[in-house]
Amino acid sequence: MQTTVNIGLIGLGTVGTGVARALIEKARLLEQRIGTRIALRRVCDRDIRPSRGFRLPAGLATTDASKILRDPDIQIVVELIGWLEPAKSYILDALRHGKHVVTANKALLATAGRDLFIAAGRARADLYFEASVGGGIPIIKALREGLIANDLDTILGIVNGTSNYILTQMRDQHLSFHEALLEAKHHGYAERNPSLDIDGHDAAHKLAILTLLGFGLPVQPSAIHVEGISTISQADIEYADELGYCIKPLAIAKQVDHELEVRVHPALLAKTHLLANVNGVYNAIYVHGDMVGSALFYGRGAGQNPAASSVLSDIADVARNIISGVNHRIPLTNPLSHGVRRVRRMGQVETRYYMRFLMRDKPGVLAKIAGVLGRHYISIASVHQKERRAARIVPVVMMTHEAKESDIRTALQLIDRMGFVKHPTVALRTEAPKVK
Repeated sequence: MQTTVNIGLIGLGTVGTGVARALIEKARLLEQRIGTRIALRRVCDRDIRPSRGFRLPAGLATTDASKILRDPDIQIVVELIGWLEPAKSYILDALRHGKHVVTANKALLATAGRDLFIAAGRARADLYFEASVGGGIPIIKALREGLIANDLDTILGIVNGTSNYILTQMRDQHLSFHEALLEAKHHGYAERNPSLDIDGHDAAHKLAILTLLGFGLPVQPSAIHVEGISTISQADIEYADELGYCIKPLAIAKQVDHELEVRVHPALLAKTHLLANVNGVYNAIYVHGDMVGSALFYGRGAGQNPAASSVLSDIADVARNIISGVNHRIPLTNPLSHGVRRVRRMGQVETRYYMRFLMRDKPGVLAKIAGVLGRHYISIASVHQKERRAARIVPVVMMTHEAKESDIRTALQLIDRMGFVKHPTVALRTEAPKVK
């Protein structure tokens, strides 16, 4: 029987440091629970100086990745450097040399996952990636194993802690978007350049992975409709609250009429929705399947320890496969879900909409707006006129019944060109809970 499984770690950043520390400090606990010794044999990083209050034991550190990739005694390579290159080359090289791979690289998996999965299949090697979505939440394992008997029709996720924190602070502390962003930076929840998070692209990478696992459909991030949260104002937060909603940054994959909607954007959720009370930096993924019904996976979506916890879970799974003499035990993706044929065009999406207009307070303007909406098959569910602002400008909030995205966009282009509308209309989609 294999007595020791050796680990080579590439990337000693925040998560890599957490993984290295746990492998060393929890070595005995891991051995007891896994059934074999897990040894950190080599760590590669561009900067191997001690940092974050952690010092590697002598002889482990190197700046040369080939000392991990070509070491015949290393069975598992853990890639934690992120982005596309050289991460992709390192992973492919490791697989070619018969090594199993654990990664947290969401951007790489979202854009080049198919290449990596094919390479792992050819090598009959394991490729695990629990930490790529949801930090410490075991959603990847759930989709690959726990829900294997289910045909899924919905995945909704709050998968970016930075965006969720900002919207939570805007609501709870009555901050503007920019004030909440500054606070997120102050607490280390937002990067110096936070665009990947607040513009929705980080969530799109994660959604591409969830879509592949949940529905078997490979979707490039470029094919996902993406909107960020920077256009959300304090007024929208307050008006949504008055209407019984909260605004959340959602990643959405839904099967509708044999097509799959894949989109990332802020949306209004009823306060009774399972995701409505996921606040701050926490993440959650809601899944609906034909057998399990509704299920919610909740936890910290970022940070050193939650992500390291998921990486260690993958290491444990691969190590157990090694000592059992099996590999490639679980397929990397599920077969294409029955009924799913293609990605639905964004213009075909149908939902209810929240719209906020800023207009001059003049007789007849509401009738003109209602006329445009009616001509584009958009039915108004409610109208709420707010207190007049300076210069006779009044906010008007409308909720619609279900309408088609393309109709909404065409109507708003016409309305925003009307002389009495003084600011581009804010339009946000609503997301209703699954009723089954």
